[in-house]
Amino acid sequence: MRVLVVGAGAVGSFLGWAVAAGGGETVLVRRASGAGADSAQSLRVLPPGGGESTVEVRVVDSVARVGTPEPDLVIVAVRQYDLPVALESLAALPGPAVLTAQNGVGAEESVAAARPAGALLAASVTASVERLADGSVSWLRRGGVGLAAVRGERAGEFVDRLAAMLQTAGVTVDVKRDAAAMKWSKLVANLVGNATSGLLDMAPTDIYADPDLFGVELDQLREAVAVMRARGLRPVGLPGTPVPLLALATALPAPIARIALRRVVGSARGGKDPSLRAAVRGGPPTEVGWLNGSVARVGAALGVPTPVNTRLAELVDQAAADADRRAWFSHRPDRLLDDLGRG
Repeated sequence: MRVLVVGAGAVGSFLGWAVAAGGGETVLVRRASGAGADSAQSLRVLPPGGGESTVEVRVVDSVARVGTPEPDLVIVAVRQYDLPVALESLAALPGPAVLTAQNGVGAEESVAAARPAGALLAASVTASVERLADGSVSWLRRGGVGLAAVRGERAGEFVDRLAAMLQTAGVTVDVKRDAAAMKWSKLVANLVGNATSGLLDMAPTDIYADPDLFGVELDQLREAVAVMRARGLRPVGLPGTPVPLLALATALPAPIARIALRRVVGSARGGKDPSLRAAVRGGPPTEVGWLNGSVARVGAALGVPTPVNTRLAELVDQAAADADRRAWFSHRPDRLLDDLGRG
């Protein structure tokens, strides 16, 4: 299977490596690749436990250079805020199936609107990966990939073929029947120690060690689970990410829930900073609108109160856009608690 990966960050490079290591052909779109507009390059992954795996991939600087034959599948691995531009670039390739690999929810709807025909797949990546300065990918926490068919007669076929390749490469794959339940389950997992870490510039373990901050964490998770239930979705497990147990913990009294969830947060990202902590430090845009913001929007549409997610989404974007606002909250849990009415 010939696979085009749009987005050569950590996740895109990891999936491109897995396709090639599993016997497929990878073409990777990487802007300003530094090795010419179209070249063969080595892609190295450093898995947990040591060692390395190197594959050869073709790297181009734009979709326009992909040429023929067309790919069988396009993996779109850009951030949610870059998705419209990525989809516009794919207009010249109307035939291939598309797989979304974004955090949060909404990517599948965007692809379906831009490409009304064709197979559509979704992925939830729970392997914690980080792209290094030399272009290698450090695979920090094994995790894996959840896959689900979204739309189209051949979507299930592509899911099965891709799952087989990833498994051959040594990636744990969990195929799900309900793409929406999978994506919302991953969203719940992504909320853990994320927005609060971005606002306070603190490690998730330190946040979970504070009973008052844990109360904020617990309430945002409870709101997200309530929205899922209102949508008729049940949390599903993903490789290395027991979301149903996480959701169950939100129903426990706070002191007991904190004990249970601290074990999860301690190993969730393999030592990698939460995505929103890095995003706030780097400035706008952020993906919080597709994480906490999605909980808020869908909750409002369904009549489910989501005050914590709503405010966290607002504050993260404020802090990313304004250095003074960022400094106001940095390492000041008291100010965040006051803003949320918990001072």
